[in-house]
Amino acid sequence: MLCEEKLEVFENGFEDGKFNLRIEFYGSDARRVLLAIIRELYLPDYGEDYAYPFECAKESWGIYMDAGEITAEEFRPSPIKFLNQSVLNRLEKVLAGINAPEEVKDAIDFEKAEIHKLKKGLLVLGKNFILDEGRGVLFVFNKPSARELILKYLGMLDGA
Repeated sequence: MLCEEKLEVFENGFEDGKFNLRIEFYGSDARRVLLAIIRELYLPDYGEDYAYPFECAKESWGIYMDAGEITAEEFRPSPIKFLNQSVLNRLEKVLAGINAPEEVKDAIDFEKAEIHKLKKGLLVLGKNFILDEGRGVLFVFNKPSARELILKYLGMLDGA
């Protein structure tokens, strides 16, 4: 669904021509995170009261969420000390359990990624993906700057 001249939302993500940004997710429902990102992107253009692209995306996805429910968190890195075969096997198993196209899965390279230990599992940060083991979600994006936006709102999945 076209929500703004250059913003298109689809079932598992969005593409925005204004910011040249595409984010998709696979696995657990992460649309609330994407809504927060869309709101942040368009807030300067629309203001606090009514960010049309945010409202349109909510309607398109059938999600009720007030702007006041958006919570940002600061990511506190906790990198693992060693990437061993046991960790790789664990991550491969998580990735295999996520319903994503094979070409998406094939593009994931754990050995070039940062891997962090969280309370609920491992968090893998790649150049163009984030895999959250504990929440069972894989984000794929086209710009490295999207990584910081996703990390900022990732905690919203806990309340979903």
